Amino acid sequence: MASGKMAEEDIISSVMKSTRSMLSSETILIDAVQELVKDEIKKTIREKLDANPEIKKELKEGIKDLMDAKIHEAYALLKIGKAGAKLGIEMVPPELRKEIGKEIVSIFEKEVDRMLDQT
Repeated sequence: MASGKMAEEDIISSVMKSTRSMLSSETILIDAVQELVKDEIKKTIREKLDANPEIKKELKEGIKDLMDAKIHEAYALLKIGKAGAKLGIEMVPPELRKEIGKEIVSIFEKEVDRMLDQT
């Protein structure tokens, strides 16, 4: 009887594995179809933009403005972080400020180095 139960568990396990495999294949198909739809939409958009240079120019300007805004946002966040670090140092007892300042500089240097290595 124990071997019968094990056989049932093996069958169930096998069915579960094959079901997962089948679902995975369907997911791949769904993803592929979604990509095809995206490609068709992009193609249609490009055709419309090519047919109307004024809209194409306006879109490019909008994208440039958005990129500029994102850069300004990043710069503003950097300034806020700098001010926060200064404020934090001001709150530290004078005898620890120099040591903590060195640690903060070290952290920023490492982060900048990491960012530069990624580019």
